[in-house]
Amino acid sequence: MKNKIWKYIAIILSVIIADQLTKGFLLYLITGTVPLYGAAWDVVGVPYLMTQVCNFFNIVFTWNPGASFSMLRAIGEAAPIIIIIGTGFIIGFIGHYLFTRAPQYERAPLALIVGGAVGNLIDRVRFGAVIDFLDFHIGGWHYPAFNVADMCIVIGVAWLIINFVLARRRCVRSVKSNKGEK
Repeated sequence: MKNKIWKYIAIILSVIIADQLTKGFLLYLITGTVPLYGAAWDVVGVPYLMTQVCNFFNIVFTWNPGASFSMLRAIGEAAPIIIIIGTGFIIGFIGHYLFTRAPQYERAPLALIVGGAVGNLIDRVRFGAVIDFLDFHIGGWHYPAFNVADMCIVIGVAWLIINFVLARRRCVRSVKSNKGEK
């Protein structure tokens, strides 16, 4: 088991590094430097920068002081602290489960989720908000901007759900076949 732990630690670290590198590169393009910390709006005075990549995809620069899809934004100045503490507890809970009790089929998706959550947590601690920069749209409708960490969280959750459904189906088939043998 201990040798297999390193595989999931590697996934977590890869997600964190990819997330922080992409955000750092974007900050560098805008400011000419990569600040280690500071209030989000003091670091980059430009609240929103857009470069159209194609008809349905833009690179934008925006700060998200709320949770997923800007939820909890209305809490005000307490939001970053509340989100940091809550995220820390969630990362701890999922991480503990991942490394102690998670079945094999849940481990890689959970590692993606933990890595993404840590990547966004780093931004919250450094800046009080998360950098979002990927903007997909159809006509005038824009999906909320997101980042690499958000992608990994969504992929991890989807993968976890698919694995859960498949595992449940195998279990149901196994129960049905056992009843048929009697």
